[in-house]
Amino acid sequence: MSNFVKKLLGDNQKATIRRIKKRVNEINKLESKYKKMSDSALAKQTEVLKDRLKKESLDKILPDAFAVIREAAFRQLGQRHFDVQLIGGIVLHEGNVAEMKTGEGKTLVATLPMYLNALAGRGVHLITVNDYLAKRDSEWMGEIFKFLGLSVGVILNDMEPNKRREMYNSDITYGTNNEFGFDYLRDNMVVEESQINQRGHSFAIIDEVDSILIDEARTPLIISQPSQQADQKLSSFAKFVRVLKPEVDYKHDEKLKTATLTGEGMSKLESFLGVENLYQPELVGDIHLVEQALRAEVAYKKDKDYVVASDGEIVIVDEFTGRMLSGRRFSEGLHQAIEAKEGVEIQRGSDTLATISFQNYFRMYDKLSGMTGTALTEAEEFGKIYDLEVVGIPTNQAISRIDRTDLIYKTAEEKYQAIISEIKERQAKGQPVLVGTSSIERNELLADQMEEAGIKFAKLNAKNNQSEALIVAEAGQVGAVTLATNIAGRGTDIVLSDQAKQLGGLFVLGTERHESRRIDNQLRGRSGRQGDPGESRFFVSLEDDLMRIFGGDKLKSLMNTLGAEHGQAIENRMISKSIENAQKKVEGHNFDTRKHLVEYDDILNKQREIVYRWRRFYLGITTDRPKQVKDIDQLLDWYSHEIAESSLDYQTQKFDPTKFSQLLRDFLNKDYPEAKQIFKQPLASKLAMQLSQEHYQALINKYTQKVVDQMVAQLSINILDQAWIDHLRAIDHLRDGIGLRGYGQRDPLVEYKQESFRLFEQFLIGVERTIARTIFHVQIRGYQESEIEPADSSSDQQVVSGTDSSTDPSKQTPSVQSSDQDLSSLSRAERRRLKRSK
Repeated sequence: MSNFVKKLLGDNQKATIRRIKKRVNEINKLESKYKKMSDSALAKQTEVLKDRLKKESLDKILPDAFAVIREAAFRQLGQRHFDVQLIGGIVLHEGNVAEMKTGEGKTLVATLPMYLNALAGRGVHLITVNDYLAKRDSEWMGEIFKFLGLSVGVILNDMEPNKRREMYNSDITYGTNNEFGFDYLRDNMVVEESQINQRGHSFAIIDEVDSILIDEARTPLIISQPSQQADQKLSSFAKFVRVLKPEVDYKHDEKLKTATLTGEGMSKLESFLGVENLYQPELVGDIHLVEQALRAEVAYKKDKDYVVASDGEIVIVDEFTGRMLSGRRFSEGLHQAIEAKEGVEIQRGSDTLATISFQNYFRMYDKLSGMTGTALTEAEEFGKIYDLEVVGIPTNQAISRIDRTDLIYKTAEEKYQAIISEIKERQAKGQPVLVGTSSIERNELLADQMEEAGIKFAKLNAKNNQSEALIVAEAGQVGAVTLATNIAGRGTDIVLSDQAKQLGGLFVLGTERHESRRIDNQLRGRSGRQGDPGESRFFVSLEDDLMRIFGGDKLKSLMNTLGAEHGQAIENRMISKSIENAQKKVEGHNFDTRKHLVEYDDILNKQREIVYRWRRFYLGITTDRPKQVKDIDQLLDWYSHEIAESSLDYQTQKFDPTKFSQLLRDFLNKDYPEAKQIFKQPLASKLAMQLSQEHYQALINKYTQKVVDQMVAQLSINILDQAWIDHLRAIDHLRDGIGLRGYGQRDPLVEYKQESFRLFEQFLIGVERTIARTIFHVQIRGYQESEIEPADSSSDQQVVSGTDSSTDPSKQTPSVQSSDQDLSSLSRAERRRLKRSK
């Protein structure tokens, strides 16, 4: 069945390419037409195509649009799109993922669908992995677009809001996945429509799509604000866990990056805290902090999972790309635990203001596509999560790189000796070498050994990635040796000198197998671009993390059987197959982690959409009020009925006129003597509704409908925002403990869906109740929206005053973080609560 499916997929790919080649022929037939035009005539084709688009579809004008931009690219940059690049451009336009090998010119390919879709006037986004590439490509490819009369913008990390707005209003906007995602969240925190930056989500092309939609998609985007002070107990807990003994005091699961105390460890913690029973309600917080301190100590490694910056900041390192994720923090106190471990300042905790997963952000686009050198191994995930088909694009020239079989050693020491020897031999003959390492830690370890061996080299890792483009650009010269963390430098081609080509091209040396086959393929793909000669080989030891965690003992026994001597490498199909199987296991686990995240975020996403639509309605951006939300008349009528119902005595269910009179006064901010003469609930409801409508109409008569609407909108936004923060906190607590339901044979996801729905219903009712009971407690001065203030500051009602910058997210610069929500954190919470329940 597996072979049948592969054959079927292969046939589909061939059929797709055959179909697209027919369109390429149409484009090629138009080439002479546009080549004859003057520059001015060619530039005017943009307006011609826009006029055609009023009557025709994008697909209909595609051949002309592609032919126009191909000619413009040749005139402005001296680069003419190859036929295979035209194929890639059509694949992107159709909303698919184009797998194009390194060096095939993906940056130029993207200009084709970007130009075509920009003609519709709704804005096109090009998403890439860092600011350098966004800026470079916007300037480089921007020359083509500007020549054709289109505006080009770029979003950078340190850009001011007003400038961002201008960039988003461009026909084409470049930027990083983080900036686009965070801008979306910020846009849904503003208090005025004029503060909104993005103008919609029409079409996006994601460069290095596997890195963004796969590797980085395990952690959501979060905007937060400081809350409670940092817990200084973490410093003492960091010292406590440092002396615990593995297997005796705690168990460490390397696969899941978890660490849990054993019974012996629990006893030591009780002694440390000076308590007899660890599971007392007041100690719940301490236990959580100790578990995070233990996890930080044994499961998270410096220079692998994070680095300590010169200013003492703990910066997360992306495990796949080796890039530093500045501004993002681990969740649930783990980041603070790492700060305590490293002895730097422990930052304050935070409250979530807004959050979204990458999956749900990018699925908002009407059309989404992506390009990368490695995507087919993740075709299932692209299809299931994003509804994207992966299409392999033929190379312009046949790949002549030779991929050697792995060399396998018993120990890491033997492996590194062989690596040093191989590098010296290659460098001696002048062949350029790219050495790939899986972490900063291993990168620097090998760097020390290379220096001792007298090897001259350039080092590239997250600690100096600001110079990566320059280092990578020089990596193809004669005698160059470049030591880099895996796939660092993506987006910049390694161009070989002619002499380097004669010496065999770039030799890629992998120092160990990565957890994902895709990352290994990316490293290999740095060599052999555009038909260049090249070679690759991985050096592996049984002490490597992947080998050790997944079946190291079996492989060691096999090597002994094969009679491997000290320092001798083995090339064996069985061992290579075992490595591939181990990688598949990790890939499957990582897919489950991302799928788990998106399943839970899908539930929250429906609630987020309602809240954000509610906000846009209040801001006057849309007339689309969520169906779950009452209009002002319905709201006042509903609350009038509620206060009448609340006037019933809880035990006797008899109507209490005194209580009704007080509730009515609280509601309308005015005494109504006649309320004390009401003795039946239906009459009370009728009176409350009549008086609330009269009171509301009196406000309109006094201030005008427009001013009252502004007041209600501002008031509602402030109440909604605060309630949403509280709701997100409640959802976090729910998510933290929902896994425990699994022990009762109940599906945690189903339970989470039901519980979160109940919480959201309470949230909606709470917001509406607060709006209703606050409307008549505000004063409007000078008819200015910004001057709405509470009438009685001593009132116990919730009232909102103006747009205080201390609570207005648009006037804050809240910290930005990415939480480490994975299966391990859920499992840890499950174990903690299970022990507590016992």
